[in-house]
Amino acid sequence: MNIRSLTRGDGVVIGAAVVLFIASFLDLYGFDCPAGINCSRYNAPNAWDSLGLLMSVYLAGIIAAALVIVGRATPGRKVVGFDLGQFGAALSIFAVWTVFWTIIDGSNTGAGLILGLLAAIALAGGAVATPLVPALKAPLMSASGPKVVQPPYGGQPQPGQGYGYPGAPQPSYGGQPGQPGQQQPYGAQPGQPQPAPGPQGSAADASAGDFTPFWFAVPVARPLYGEDGSPSPIAELAPGTWYLAVEQRGPGLIAQTQDGRRGVLQDTTGIQRG
Repeated sequence: MNIRSLTRGDGVVIGAAVVLFIASFLDLYGFDCPAGINCSRYNAPNAWDSLGLLMSVYLAGIIAAALVIVGRATPGRKVVGFDLGQFGAALSIFAVWTVFWTIIDGSNTGAGLILGLLAAIALAGGAVATPLVPALKAPLMSASGPKVVQPPYGGQPQPGQGYGYPGAPQPSYGGQPGQPGQQQPYGAQPGQPQPAPGPQGSAADASAGDFTPFWFAVPVARPLYGEDGSPSPIAELAPGTWYLAVEQRGPGLIAQTQDGRRGVLQDTTGIQRG
């Protein structure tokens, strides 16, 4: 998992899961020691002494956090017909429901239950609100400051390597030697005269014939959808990684990931071209 793809909401979910794990070792209930009795040997029970409470609140919350994070890192995976993120969010709400009524039903509530309730509420809130609140969808790690971008496909940047590679010279397809900067449509023969565009021009021909593949990076994590128009993402583009744009598809781009998958990037605002 690329840590740069984590959002602030993911950070809330992970932090709440850690607090929930700590709360499982704290006392579930307090007690008043009667006068004249040595209570130093008495150990108040914690969640690990109650299997039902441990599984339905504490471990359920931790499992829910893991499902939410994995579901957002690998869109499209399902469990019993539900997306992993949706299943994890539902499980986190169940943990809140259980610990709330456990506190209402009990008396002299201890720190383990109180801290467990607060952590479960934070976890459920982060799981449910992250896709809805823009502030929680922002990257967890700030993009300010110098950022080292790894070369795509594990290669090292070399002079003249590939079209559009960041820092590499841009080739002129079909251009004559000694004419830098002159570009002709892809596949044209050297020295072959190209027809000049008419006064009106064809926008469709320009977009189809003049597109040059290029490398780009996204400012925040963005989903990549299948070329068949499926509404479920097939991958997620992460900041800090270069991807190859191979074709224009309306306002979007056909992008290729490092493992060879291709899909449609619908949101191209703010992308960094190489």
